[in-house]
Amino acid sequence: MSRLEIPNPGQAQLVIEGLYKDLERRIESSPPGLCPVDITRAFLELCHAQTCGKCVPCRIGLWQLKNMLTDIMNGKAEMSILDEMEKLATSIMDSADCAIGYEAAEMVHKSIIGCRDDYEEHILLGKCICQSKQPVPCVALCPANVDVPGYVALVGEGRYEDAIRLIRKDNPFPTTCGFICEHPCEARCRRNFVDDAINIRGLKRFAADYARRVEPPKCAPSTGKRVAIVGGGPGGLSAAYYLQLMGHQVTVYEMLPKLGGMLRYGIPNYRLPKERLEDDIWAILKTGVEVKHGLRIGEDITIQSLRKEYDAVLITIGASTDKKLGIEGEQAKGVLSAVQFLRDVGKECNPDLTGQEVAVIGGGNVSMDAVRTARRLGAKKVSIIYRRRVADMTALPAEIEGAVAEGIEVQTLMAPAKIAVDENGAVSGLYVTPQMISKIKDGRASVVPTGEEDILIPCQTIIVAIGQDIETKHFEEAGVPVRRGKILTEKYGGFDNIPGVFAGGDCASGPASVIKAIAAAKVVAANIDEYLGYRHIISCDVEIPPARLDDRPPCGRVNLTEREAGERVCDFEGVENCMTEAEAKQEAGRCLRCDHFGYGILKGGREKIW
Repeated sequence: MSRLEIPNPGQAQLVIEGLYKDLERRIESSPPGLCPVDITRAFLELCHAQTCGKCVPCRIGLWQLKNMLTDIMNGKAEMSILDEMEKLATSIMDSADCAIGYEAAEMVHKSIIGCRDDYEEHILLGKCICQSKQPVPCVALCPANVDVPGYVALVGEGRYEDAIRLIRKDNPFPTTCGFICEHPCEARCRRNFVDDAINIRGLKRFAADYARRVEPPKCAPSTGKRVAIVGGGPGGLSAAYYLQLMGHQVTVYEMLPKLGGMLRYGIPNYRLPKERLEDDIWAILKTGVEVKHGLRIGEDITIQSLRKEYDAVLITIGASTDKKLGIEGEQAKGVLSAVQFLRDVGKECNPDLTGQEVAVIGGGNVSMDAVRTARRLGAKKVSIIYRRRVADMTALPAEIEGAVAEGIEVQTLMAPAKIAVDENGAVSGLYVTPQMISKIKDGRASVVPTGEEDILIPCQTIIVAIGQDIETKHFEEAGVPVRRGKILTEKYGGFDNIPGVFAGGDCASGPASVIKAIAAAKVVAANIDEYLGYRHIISCDVEIPPARLDDRPPCGRVNLTEREAGERVCDFEGVENCMTEAEAKQEAGRCLRCDHFGYGILKGGREKIW
């Protein structure tokens, strides 16, 4: 008999491992709008099943908490149970031997504190107050509530122009978002139960490529009202589109030579070809929107003058100024702001970086745009300097991977300390302080210096991409409330003390995604319409194909391919390739049509009008 044996997993272990993978997919696909009491109880039961039984707080305490939650769900509890649960959860957190006990108890404690209204509703009325009318996950998670199942089904039927018309009901930038949207709609796609999320952004891109320019819908009869919009970025143009469709005459004031804002002057051509941006802008202007270029708010025009001339004013100036590092040498020649750097490239005023070493400070999408642009402008070496880890970067994973594939060096856990300057006042390098990962605060790991000496990174150009702000001086002088570099609006997008003036997009929310700016524009457009005395409805008469009854077996996701890295770094042509028609039909066919099957048809499914 051998002393030892090579262990092999048993059948039971394999089954449980498979169960855990199924749970991972199910949790990943959990839709918003679920009952927090029910979810808390389900998670607590899982935690209790994992306990080893050694300590009483975990073995008995979690079981008691589970029974209390069951009583609440069954309508057998009184209000005093909430205080008892808080005390019990706190006791378990303080006395459990391991993380299984104290983390589970902390989860229950957070649930009681944060969702107390839901608990009280269950106890007092025996029902749940979580949203009963909840769109399917892809629609609910899209900030603009675009009818995703609808246009995916239309793509599957080959009705590409109708797909664009349906998207435009909620998002007048279908082509642009097909290239650059962060696709939050894919995060909870229920197709994850089977294999992988639908490539929703890829299908939007395909529809836009095959449909090309699609005429906008007809505008409602003229109301005689006039609206001024300050800023021709995605938020301003989206609001202009919807207000014009409602019958109001809109004039957009833009300080730059062309429309698009950060879409044109902040996102490089290799990510968003500008001729494709023009497809969206063409449709918006086709509705009758007027544009005045070369006028800057606070200099050429004022809020006060616009209020006298127009019935309503909307501020959508974006966030177009950079935050400063606040370190020695920041005023040296060769230190550039990422926003200004990308704006110059958007104006085709390309700086010559041939043969230079370039350091870009920051870990967001703007930083990735800057490093990949610098690489295309001939820089010999381009480095990302970031004080945290790659896992902590706010840039999309695909953008980070694309940058690395193009030869960008990523130096993490390096905090900028001082800029080295030569005798001519130009940048010669960047001193960085090595960092180490430390305690987690608010769900994010903090960093502290390691105590090692600063390191010099040689470079001739430094691009700062650590955040954006707005120019607030004129707005403060005009009485518009501003706090921490943002315009402070009410929830409806306006100001209680300045009737007729509204604000939305990055200038009110802080730097965010394009689709969030579009979502804000929908809200503000509807509220401006109501302020003007109307309640116009935005709808779409496109008929959605009926749901298919055939099975949808497991099938791999179609991802967009990219041009070879060694080729694409030599120009600013588009990086991504579009799907083929066969790929798009297959990908659209993977959709489970949650708007019809399951709870979608019961809880609202889609938003047909707004």
